[in-house]
Amino acid sequence: MGVLASLFGKKDAPVTAPASDRMAVRAFLKDCSIEVMPRTAAKVEDFKSILSPETRVYIAHIEGTPIEEMVATAKRLSNDGFAVMPHFPARIIADASVLEDWIDRYQGEAGVDQALLLAGGVDKPHGAMSSSMDLIETGLFDKKGFKRLHVAGHPEGNRDIDPDGSDNNVMAALGWKQAFSKRTDAEMALATQFCFEAGPVIGWADRLKEDGVDIPIHIGVAGPAKLQTMIKFAIACGVGPSLRVLQKRAKDATKLLLPFTPDEFVTDLALHKAANPDFNISHVHFFPLGGIGKSAEWINEARDA
Repeated sequence: MGVLASLFGKKDAPVTAPASDRMAVRAFLKDCSIEVMPRTAAKVEDFKSILSPETRVYIAHIEGTPIEEMVATAKRLSNDGFAVMPHFPARIIADASVLEDWIDRYQGEAGVDQALLLAGGVDKPHGAMSSSMDLIETGLFDKKGFKRLHVAGHPEGNRDIDPDGSDNNVMAALGWKQAFSKRTDAEMALATQFCFEAGPVIGWADRLKEDGVDIPIHIGVAGPAKLQTMIKFAIACGVGPSLRVLQKRAKDATKLLLPFTPDEFVTDLALHKAANPDFNISHVHFFPLGGIGKSAEWINEARDA
């Protein structure tokens, strides 16, 4: 049984946590976001029935997905009243003219004014651009009046960026993005990969603040999924030290078939945020690894407790 089972007094929960703890979790999940892909979004009959109106919906752009499908998904979600944030992966964008075309399509057809800028999980770039900084340096997002720009954060490092296992390049890039955040009119945030252990995340966030990076952090959280599914995605996405949380659970054969939920991770961060209001993790971003419906159900139950 997860932490939220006791926090929110679910069936068979032996203990109900103090109301202040439940309030902390609800406050931490306020204005959270979730990620979809065109093919997964197509399976959802009605987003308005499962997501609250203030939910920001990221649309992941996987290599090979036609821009027409991306824009159609953005239009559908925008028409439903959601704030839509499509991914712009630098390595699958051939040049600035393609980038401008994509921006114009999103704006013209779906009213998009926010974006997640990232390198993208492609080994060989399609053109000259290979990082979010390359996208930013085109000046197109400021020129087109984007109100919000998110960039990637890496609480556990990134081997693609720092093959030696350090975080030197990651931190240098963050310094560059910090400087840009002071020049742009767009609101910025760091959207991170999903993690499983609160302690290292808190340490990373505190370190950024000490290093002068004050861009708000939207922490990545893996939504409920089978443990095997979670481990597969964690390895594929390069999740680092906090993978040990899953590995420890996997040693217990009785838990292999049970869903893994983000109860403990979210609760620990929420309580830390409640005790430290200036903590620089401001929002939660969900990766629905076990399906959009399951993540939405988990979020709604936590918010309604």
